[in-house]
Amino acid sequence: MDALKAVFEAKKVEGIPALVTFVTAGYPRTRDTVPILLAMQAGGADIIELGVPFSDPKTNTVALKNDIEYATVLGMLREARSQGLKAPVLLMGYYNPMLAYGEDKAIQDAREAGANGFIMVDLPPEEALNFRDKCTKADLSYVPLIAPSTSLHRIQFLSSIADSFIYVVSKMGTTGSSILGTMNAALPDIIARIREYTAVPLAVGFGVATRAHFDVVANAGADGVVVGSRLVSIIKEAPLDSIPQNVENYCLQISLKGQPTRIRSLPTSNTSTPSNGALKSPTVALLPARFGQFGGQYVPEALFDCLVELEEAHNSAINDPKFWEEFQGYYGYMNRPSKLYFAESLTKHAGGAQIWLKREDLNHTGSHKINNAIGQILLARRLGKTRIIAETGAGQHGVATATVCARFDMECVVYMGAEDVRRQALNVFRMNMLGAKVIPVESGSRTLKDAVNEAMRDWVTNLSTTHYLVGSCIGPHPFPTIVRDFQKVIGQEIKSQLKEAKGKLPDVIVACVGGGSNAIGTFYDFIPDKNVKLVGVEAGGEGLDGDRHSATLSKGQPGVLHGVRTYILQSKAGQIIETHSVSAGLDYPGVGPEHSWLKDSGRAEYVAATDEEALRGFRLCTQLEGIIPALESSHAVWEGVRRAKTLPKDTDLVICLSGRGDKDVEQISELLPGKWADKLDWHI
Repeated sequence: MDALKAVFEAKKVEGIPALVTFVTAGYPRTRDTVPILLAMQAGGADIIELGVPFSDPKTNTVALKNDIEYATVLGMLREARSQGLKAPVLLMGYYNPMLAYGEDKAIQDAREAGANGFIMVDLPPEEALNFRDKCTKADLSYVPLIAPSTSLHRIQFLSSIADSFIYVVSKMGTTGSSILGTMNAALPDIIARIREYTAVPLAVGFGVATRAHFDVVANAGADGVVVGSRLVSIIKEAPLDSIPQNVENYCLQISLKGQPTRIRSLPTSNTSTPSNGALKSPTVALLPARFGQFGGQYVPEALFDCLVELEEAHNSAINDPKFWEEFQGYYGYMNRPSKLYFAESLTKHAGGAQIWLKREDLNHTGSHKINNAIGQILLARRLGKTRIIAETGAGQHGVATATVCARFDMECVVYMGAEDVRRQALNVFRMNMLGAKVIPVESGSRTLKDAVNEAMRDWVTNLSTTHYLVGSCIGPHPFPTIVRDFQKVIGQEIKSQLKEAKGKLPDVIVACVGGGSNAIGTFYDFIPDKNVKLVGVEAGGEGLDGDRHSATLSKGQPGVLHGVRTYILQSKAGQIIETHSVSAGLDYPGVGPEHSWLKDSGRAEYVAATDEEALRGFRLCTQLEGIIPALESSHAVWEGVRRAKTLPKDTDLVICLSGRGDKDVEQISELLPGKWADKLDWHI
């Protein structure tokens, strides 16, 4: 920490800002990192950010293919120090690899390797209380970030906890997405706003590519200038044997090391006296942000105040009878209440419990997704947003979002993994017909996880106009609560409908689980009813013995993904494992945090159905009831029928039929002629 402070004090005497450079460890090759670090120092870099790879697109993907883990990064830093690296180094990255490594060990080993602190992209101070304390005790810096969207109250709070400097994000966006060569004209105002509260040095990043940009940021009053994306390009474009030299030459162009210093005139600062110690966070949770240890808001600073705004809007809406009156006013459009149907043929086939199907497949657009889409678009209108973005896997949420955007005349952009675009071509066409723009995502596994990544990138860049209409009970608080609140109508209706039909509560409720929105909507109203068994069915893919599945609760471990602490499928090093399922909508390596809590508390049971079992469930429902279910729902059908066989005939078992299978017919027609026709003995 002291080394960081010393750099800024020295640069202040010189009258020029510190040059802060960035490189991803292990990019483009493992052996390149140490020479790049030394080249940056030789080129005049005063502080270096060393990126710790995480399962995310761009340079991280390359580094992960090179088997770069947190321990590897520390080894590189240790080696660079032994070869003469003196510049302070900050480890920059996402929280989950640290969590998997162990916080205490991660901090202690970082200090021993020669690190000076951390910049944690998705660990805001509210989620970092223990982490910050441990850093302070180890004399390592925890560097807070401030974005253009950060409110004044929050700026004051973030300034109060800064121990070496503050990283100021000069414009909205994500690392690497900023258009090089464009600087934010409002930067002097942003810096002046922060200076109202602190004398701590400010390092400004995003978009800096040339010495001219460096001077613009310097003249705006920055104490440090961060160069990242341009260096990534320099490294990418350089011949492999020339990377260190090209990096050094570029840094020399920016730092002007060895040339006469041009003393800048420092802007007049209206800095108040810094507070003695950290202030309390100005954020007051209106709704519970956690379910036991799960939930939270592990997000970049740029999103924090937006999530606060969203929480306030949702809290206001759910406590406003007029909002619910408006929501229920669209029941005719949504086709609510959905029917609770006694599945006589499935019941006869099982020979045990009475099987009931909650017919969410009969909703407008063909699934439960319309419930959440209507609710969230009404919220978006309350917030004054004009543009809607969404992620989708199977396409059902995308179709529901495109539908409500058409109904309310709002711009709609849907992100969808390229693999899902291929296997759900019909839903892609439906979205296009409804006026939505569907953007295929080519990164990663090209499925739902990657679609969420890109939707997040879009949202953080366009917060002022855009609402991210999240499709499942995933993501940072308040999204899991919002989605649940609009889906809980499913369970409420089951309770009243079965009471009317049988005068009792169901004995067992079964629902499929990917992110888990239909399941939490089905389960929620029954959580206090301890005699009702709640069963979630995950995608077992090709079996739980290998990695070709999406059974997060059955095989995963607690971690942080997409802004929330929950169960995730991850390696020992905290990297996300690619998932597989025959159903696109369950093909996700995380799950809603409320499901994680239900699992750990023992209130719900989670099992898995394989691809083969799901296809058998699909066939059973299709041929016995004349109802073609979605492949996602077919997982629940299989488990529901299997379980019904073991139960007495006076038992009532409800399966949430979350969606219809029209979207899957083409995929089934492609699957059957291969191995599945003989395996299932189903020849069409």
